[in-house]
Amino acid sequence: MTGQTVICAGHVNWDVTLYVDRLPAADGEAAIVNQSQNGGGSASNTAYMLASLGCAPVLLGSTGDDEYGALVRNELTDVGVDCRHLEYVDDGITTVKYLIVDESGEVMVLASDGANETFTSNSLSDDTFDSATHLHLTSQRPDTAYDLAKRAVDAGIPVSFDPGRRLDLREYQPIYRLADILFLNENEATAVKQADVLDGAEGITVIKHGAEGATAESEELTVSHAGYETEPVDTTGAGDAFGAGFIAATLNDKPLERALAVGNACGALTTQCSGARSPLSWSDIESLIDG
Repeated sequence: MTGQTVICAGHVNWDVTLYVDRLPAADGEAAIVNQSQNGGGSASNTAYMLASLGCAPVLLGSTGDDEYGALVRNELTDVGVDCRHLEYVDDGITTVKYLIVDESGEVMVLASDGANETFTSNSLSDDTFDSATHLHLTSQRPDTAYDLAKRAVDAGIPVSFDPGRRLDLREYQPIYRLADILFLNENEATAVKQADVLDGAEGITVIKHGAEGATAESEELTVSHAGYETEPVDTTGAGDAFGAGFIAATLNDKPLERALAVGNACGALTTQCSGARSPLSWSDIESLIDG
């Protein structure tokens, strides 16, 4: 599979990752055993990994006109992500997230405000939608996400949505009903089901269970995949890798069961590396799936 254009819209950050011997309790202390810095943000992570899988991702987002914004853009461009719609905000500050990772690979995130939600749906021309085969939305302002989803639906382009950690703080229900694929982790899925906000939704809901695999649910069927046993180094970005793999497999006309397997393989492979991004390859994915 090559060249299928996937628009990825949402957060583009700079990540500062601290690896600690444990996550401290309140008023506690932990030792930093290592640290790293690199690009992050769910939309840019997914675009990065889609590029490594042979897609042609187009990234819609915004950064400050600072050093971190330039570093993020260069990192993504180097792997083949189309960053022409990644906006610089004059006098803006690129959003920085501080990720604290313990020895089991579990992550705690601290975020600063920045420029990553300055972009609007008007930043993309109709021509961009005309040439696209998929729209992937991640956490962003609900009005921007809805406008993008509506334009994609009107253009006949499938939509996927991964709302992320801000699910409980934002009114995303209208986007759920437009999405063909909704990605949620277990906590998000519980919150969504308790609120009954998926009533009337006709797409597939994919629930990510971390190391326990994933489940895809629709009105017609439920399909599960148990995932793969690995010893995680860092779980940052594993959910974005899952989404990239699932989307790539779907665009390659793979059945739902195979798409789940590919998504789980991508997530598992990403946990074997430090940071939110690692290049994925079909040979590594197929080796893990086929044992």
